[in-house]
Amino acid sequence: MPTTHREVFLAALRVSAAEPPSTAVAGAPPPDWLWDVATALHENLPADKGDAWAVRLHGLLGAEPRTTGLRAIHSWHADTVLPLLTETMPEEHRLALAALGDLHRAAAQGQVAGHDSWATALTPVLLGLHDAAYDRPSAYAEAHTGARDYALANGFAPAEADDYGHDYARVSCEANVRRFADAHAEAVGAGLARAYATDSPAAYADTCPGAQSRAVVRAMTARDDQAGPGVCLRLADGLLTALGALPSDQAGDRTRVSGSSDSCRASRGEDAPS
Repeated sequence: MPTTHREVFLAALRVSAAEPPSTAVAGAPPPDWLWDVATALHENLPADKGDAWAVRLHGLLGAEPRTTGLRAIHSWHADTVLPLLTETMPEEHRLALAALGDLHRAAAQGQVAGHDSWATALTPVLLGLHDAAYDRPSAYAEAHTGARDYALANGFAPAEADDYGHDYARVSCEANVRRFADAHAEAVGAGLARAYATDSPAAYADTCPGAQSRAVVRAMTARDDQAGPGVCLRLADGLLTALGALPSDQAGDRTRVSGSSDSCRASRGEDAPS
């Protein structure tokens, strides 16, 4: 049974616990948003690298209560998340990614844009992200099988049924991708714009940041399924860099927000990109 604060912290991460360890066993727990992101990243790292990363994260989180805004998040997105997406998303998204990166860099320096500016910059990036994160192979295979079996049951020859299945899968898959991306951009974009404009860790926690991190990993691995661990390690190390670059009283909002991000915790097993 884990006994030290670090062991308790590691044990909770290993099982993707819905909440961080309580104050009684691990000092002041990490903020909700950071725990949500940490569990998402840790579960995608190889066991040895994941635990080593968790130890480094634990070392950054002192026991003293801390309060701040979202400076670490802005630095992480500007320096790690968006550059990763720039590597994998089509050329047509580069300007949108650069514009959002400019807002994050300015916010990391204390120049926080208003809601409308964030909403305008976030929308095209979120559409591209969730388009890239959509599990096309699984969706195509499921649609093809269903349509082919329907055709066979209605008297089509096997070859004709297979062609029908492919035709249906192509049309339905692309339509579903658009609906998927639109729905997630609309749902997440409004919350993110509000959180960023108000510099609110609690509002950011309510946007399911762990699921967003999984979407980034999924988007990066959609073209190369061997890239997963490396991509996630870059995300994880970038987060530590962003946290470590802050003054000691700004490594995260350490104040627990009772009841925040309950919907994110409830849906952790049904993340956006899958």
